[in-house]
Amino acid sequence: MSKLRIFYATDIHGSETAFRKFTHAGKVYGAQVTIVGGDITGKLIVPIVKQSDGTMRVRYLDSDITIRSQTQLEEIEKNIKLNGYYPYITDENEMEEFASNKNKLDELFSRLITERVQSWVKLAEERYRGTNIKVFISPGNDDKFGLEDIISQSDVIVCPEGKVIELDDKHEMISMGFGNITPWNCPRDVPEEELKKKIDSMASNVKDMKNAIFNIHVPPHDSSIDTAPKLDKNLKPLMGPGGDPIPYAAGSIAVREAIEKYQPLLGLHGHIHESKGKFTIGRTLCLNPGSEYQNGMLKGVIVDLNNKIDFCFTSS
Repeated sequence: MSKLRIFYATDIHGSETAFRKFTHAGKVYGAQVTIVGGDITGKLIVPIVKQSDGTMRVRYLDSDITIRSQTQLEEIEKNIKLNGYYPYITDENEMEEFASNKNKLDELFSRLITERVQSWVKLAEERYRGTNIKVFISPGNDDKFGLEDIISQSDVIVCPEGKVIELDDKHEMISMGFGNITPWNCPRDVPEEELKKKIDSMASNVKDMKNAIFNIHVPPHDSSIDTAPKLDKNLKPLMGPGGDPIPYAAGSIAVREAIEKYQPLLGLHGHIHESKGKFTIGRTLCLNPGSEYQNGMLKGVIVDLNNKIDFCFTSS
């Protein structure tokens, strides 16, 4: 069997620039399989408010900016999208409506998310159609429900959530974007017992576990690729005696136990942006490429499977 090369990236959180880089990654890195492993949508709307004098005002990255030209507007919108946010042109009247009607704001947020994911699917289809590169895009714990339906409408991109998929004649992949409970109560945060059931359900249908890949958004607990700052009740990092953030293991116990039990060939994980690295559990190599989406950077990992595993982290 010939070598299988996988390019895996994750946690792009709405960054237009990072996703555009992903649509080139398969060709650039010579991969047969490309994967975005979860948390594909952004976190907030940035309103650009029309003023009575014909200018626009936006508060962005702690700065109040006056927009005086179309060129300046386009540049601001581009920067907002690079950081994974959603620019939205509005006026003071609509801003007052949003302040008094949270449902209206939620509907707008959902619409902007949907529109961007739809545009991304279309772009990825254009870039990958006819290449024979398999493309997988999954939701993560921070992504709202319904994205699977958008991705699944594609005849090029596959949403592998909850499925067992054959990548070639030797390697199968299971995928899960759900995660253990976080301080933010994300849409797909669930108890550890539910994670266990989801993994077991997929694993029971894997034919050859020793060559299987676990594409699981949340990393295994206490694995060094799940290290995050410990937070206080206000979601601020707790500081130790030396003034450095106190680290803690934020990964999933269920994911760790599943890897210990099933011993797949490879684990592909994300979720903890600052915890790029590798960790071995028994025979299973677990990888987290990390994320710097807010800089428009696409961090990933190239994995070659050919009787052994070779890998290297990438950044573009």
